[in-house]
Amino acid sequence: MTTPEQQPPEPEPTKPSGPTAPQYQDRIYRSPAGLAGGALLLAVIAWLGIDAVVSGQGRTPWLALAVMLLLVPLVVAYTLRPAVYVNDDRLRIRNPFRVIVLPWGRVASLRSGFSNEVLTESGAKYQLWALPVSLRARNRAARQEARAAAQAARGDQGGRGRGGAGAYGPGSVPDGPRRAESDRAMDEMRELHERRQEAEAAQGEVTVRWAYEIAAPAVAGAVLLAVLLAVG
Repeated sequence: MTTPEQQPPEPEPTKPSGPTAPQYQDRIYRSPAGLAGGALLLAVIAWLGIDAVVSGQGRTPWLALAVMLLLVPLVVAYTLRPAVYVNDDRLRIRNPFRVIVLPWGRVASLRSGFSNEVLTESGAKYQLWALPVSLRARNRAARQEARAAAQAARGDQGGRGRGGAGAYGPGSVPDGPRRAESDRAMDEMRELHERRQEAEAAQGEVTVRWAYEIAAPAVAGAVLLAVLLAVG
């Protein structure tokens, strides 16, 4: 009588023992002034709108609801929504009504003028709503830079008179060049673009998605408001 041969047990899959590549979250750029202004506007709209709905007479509550349905998405779109997400592979721009994903390999340049913009290799241009240009902030940074340079020069001259270097060394500026916040963010993205534009993981297609979740309520509010005004 023969017995079936026993098959040797299959080896268990081995788990990789080496360290895996760490996953980093996106760096997010937003406008603090836009966030503060948006929160304040939403608070005012809510206060006036709820008061009109509760204590209004006739068509007033319906008009208040229509106005809130129109204004709230627009305020969110232009103040709270804009953001720029950056990592080693791509740049994701969340503008009021669109989300644009740009692999670094498709970015031609980042340009700063009266607004901050991204240009693609195909010639398309996308504005960075989350990084508004402030001429006042630029002028303030320039004045601080000039003041720091003058202080460093005076320290250098005083140190030489005593036979040594100034407080921060000859001609040095302690904190580096002063830059406005939006300009500093653009500098960081330019540096990352230069380092990663040829990387294999930074290649791909540009994608654009419309923010229907913002546009649809605003359009509904505008239609409702127009109907109420026409009927009245």
